[in-house]
Amino acid sequence: MKWGLLLLTLSNFLFAADAQFSGKRDLNTSAIIMFLLFVVATLGITYWAAKRTKTAKDFYTAGGGITGFQNGLAIAGDYMSAASFLGISGLVYLKGFDGLIYSIGFLVGWPIILFLVAEQLRNLGKYTFSDVASYRLKQTPIRTLAAFGSLATVALYLIAQMVGAGQLIQILFGLPYEYAVIMVGILMILYVTFGGMLATTWVQIIKAVLLLSGASFMAIMIMYKVGFSFENLFAQAVEIKKTVAILAPGGLVSDPISAVSLGIALMFGTAGLPHILMRFFTVSDAKEARKSVFFATGFIGYFYILTFIIGFGAIVLLSADPQYLDAVKGGIIGGGNMAAIHTAHAIGGNIFLGFISAVAFATILAVVSGLTLAGASAVSHDLYANVFARGRVDEVTEMKVSKYSTIALGIVAIILGIAFEKQNIAFMVGLAFAIAASSNFPILFLSMFWGKLTTKGAVWGGSLGLLTAIVLVVLSKAVWVDILGNKTAIYAYGNPAIFSVTIAFVGIWLFSIMDKSEDAKAEMAAYEHQFIRSQTGIGAEGASSH
Repeated sequence: MKWGLLLLTLSNFLFAADAQFSGKRDLNTSAIIMFLLFVVATLGITYWAAKRTKTAKDFYTAGGGITGFQNGLAIAGDYMSAASFLGISGLVYLKGFDGLIYSIGFLVGWPIILFLVAEQLRNLGKYTFSDVASYRLKQTPIRTLAAFGSLATVALYLIAQMVGAGQLIQILFGLPYEYAVIMVGILMILYVTFGGMLATTWVQIIKAVLLLSGASFMAIMIMYKVGFSFENLFAQAVEIKKTVAILAPGGLVSDPISAVSLGIALMFGTAGLPHILMRFFTVSDAKEARKSVFFATGFIGYFYILTFIIGFGAIVLLSADPQYLDAVKGGIIGGGNMAAIHTAHAIGGNIFLGFISAVAFATILAVVSGLTLAGASAVSHDLYANVFARGRVDEVTEMKVSKYSTIALGIVAIILGIAFEKQNIAFMVGLAFAIAASSNFPILFLSMFWGKLTTKGAVWGGSLGLLTAIVLVVLSKAVWVDILGNKTAIYAYGNPAIFSVTIAFVGIWLFSIMDKSEDAKAEMAAYEHQFIRSQTGIGAEGASSH
């Protein structure tokens, strides 16, 4: 009964708000119907999952019963975010070939996970990656640092998704941006609070299938319009843009430091994203974890090829069509992030626009659900259960804390999504990757592969990397100028990773080798046991003895 009432309320909200605010555009009935169908389906999944989510293991990891193929598809669904579909397509539309720097960077991180992280993570951990990082180190400082690193990453990543959702629904329904962001936040809270990881997983799987199908159709239709010739596609794009610069690098990231910094962030940040790492605990063993990465990499790589075609297709189909152009502000209606949505309309009219819009919305909901669950787990499992309660807590209380954390994160996401309305969402995700690469990845990687790592080294080095990344993000143009309104940025480059990742690794190494305490010796001595366990998985539900 409560789910039906909720759906009725949401439906009334959408149609009433559209009637009030959609004077500037016609009502897209097909889009609204498909949107509501998706909401009905996902709320049904959440209801089904809620009845099967009884324990903390069910809530955090879906009971460990997800197969490698399912998890690979869910990871792809989690990773193929609004930044990928809307943001990268928009960057290719605006900058041409250079927009691919994000696609390549996002993809290159997966071999690192496949060969270095996935199996060891599953063999050593239980619910979150901090289980692994603190395996032989002191629980309280490591979990505290890991939680703050996770929350900082989740916050920036959530901003990108909320911005994409707000702009999408604003275009689709004529709603004010703020209303759209609030609605997404409410749905996100419902999915995670009631359905946990099981609901999140199946929302991500369904979304991945729909997105890959829709993007494939778009790419095929674009190629059909240019005679299935990439030469024709690029030639028409160059003719419309009146410059061959769109086929050359250097238009988006012009200086070497920014280029290398962005590459480091995207490559190493993938292996530090808490919502991605958390997915490896949903499978039964390390073999299934390895399968997950294999399937995920294939799906994601294929998808990025499609976004490249869609971006150039948008140049050809939209640039000369006045119905998609904003006569007042210039560019296309809604900004570059909406290039893929308008291209869908140019290809298939209102019906296909409705489908792609619903899929894009599904994309956002799937990702924000995974992000929120990861953030809530950092608060409940790492901070509350293992830092404040020091492991002396029952599962019911821990799950309550996680659900309260979900509500709090949802509210924060709504506020930040409204504040960062004008940012390119792929760029915002790049900053989230920089923080993950600067704090989470160095600690996780060195805890697995460097026997001389100590608690003091991990805490000091990881903290320096995290603080450097956050400070440089604040001092960059994205925040210092665009958000805070200052005239010039103090930090001249777009991404902090080249400095913050270096500081993190050097700091961890330096403070570890300087640590001559008895605790440090014990932590070094425990590495051999951890390494054997990470390779064999014997008794692989790790917890530190500290």
